[in-house]
Amino acid sequence: MAHPLSTLSCMNASVTEPAQGLPHPQLLAQPDGRLAGLLWRWPGATATTDWNDTALPDLARQVTCLALASETPTDPQAQALLAQAGLRVVPDDTVLHSERLPAVGTLPPGVQWVVGPWYLQPHPATPPAQAASRQRALALLQLVTADADTHDIEDVFRQDAHLSYQLLRLVNSVAFGARREVASFRQAILMLGRQQLKRWLNLLLFTAREGDERGTLLMAHVSLRARGMELMAQAAGMDKTVQDQAFMAGMFSMLGVLFGRPLADLLHPLQLTEDLRAGLLDRTGVIGQLLTAWEALESTDPQRTGPAWAALHIPSHEGQRLVTDACAWTFQLTQGPGSHGAGA
Repeated sequence: MAHPLSTLSCMNASVTEPAQGLPHPQLLAQPDGRLAGLLWRWPGATATTDWNDTALPDLARQVTCLALASETPTDPQAQALLAQAGLRVVPDDTVLHSERLPAVGTLPPGVQWVVGPWYLQPHPATPPAQAASRQRALALLQLVTADADTHDIEDVFRQDAHLSYQLLRLVNSVAFGARREVASFRQAILMLGRQQLKRWLNLLLFTAREGDERGTLLMAHVSLRARGMELMAQAAGMDKTVQDQAFMAGMFSMLGVLFGRPLADLLHPLQLTEDLRAGLLDRTGVIGQLLTAWEALESTDPQRTGPAWAALHIPSHEGQRLVTDACAWTFQLTQGPGSHGAGA
């Protein structure tokens, strides 16, 4: 089998396997748990497209983008492609894969970064004030989903300065394309509209909280999933309504991890369509198909990714583009003027 990056495919090449060459980005953390960048992997791939056709070169100029030495070819053509894309090839032993974030001082010698699902593990305890704040954010989401009066929504925000502050930071983020700064919640509602407001309330649920080391990585994970699913729906030719539902499904799918409770219980008070609810809980319908495909990408298992993406009929080069676009959007969100990293 050829090496993952040893051959280059061109835009007009015939693609029989949509997941061929599809990059699997993994969130990269510093040893203290802070978001550091991305580890790019191509498990089982045999070809890749020209990275100049994606957002990766621009992204790599802003955040750390790594590739493991064992997964990259040594021939000059492939190495030139990697350099052109801005990917930094590092020894495998500098990146630790871990289910748990190692304690300070316990890392093996030479380890500089950590990858793995450690930030998806339950947090041991959430301070009462933060738990109450998240509950208010969930209550706000329920109000907006039920199309409640703006005054009722504002009343909840008045109870929590942290939520109000975070909302304005999010709305003012360049990632949302805001053309002017927003000074009040009412103004934010008028500018965003209810559909967009639901998105940002979802994001607020996942903002990093003091004492929760998972926060920044969890926020990046859920943002990447939501934006990626939205772009997948678009690439598959689905209409704007489905694209919006795909984004919301990416957010809702992580609520169980955030609250440490069954997802079905958390979805019960929300007035969701049956298609959206079934997609989230049973992985059925279009939403379930999109969620399954993105979860397969997160697994870095080509045996799962190939069939899931093939079912959506998204060509390889289009899949590569949407994955890198979703990563660029996520890091613009987490590191831009409206960012909300750990301790925000």
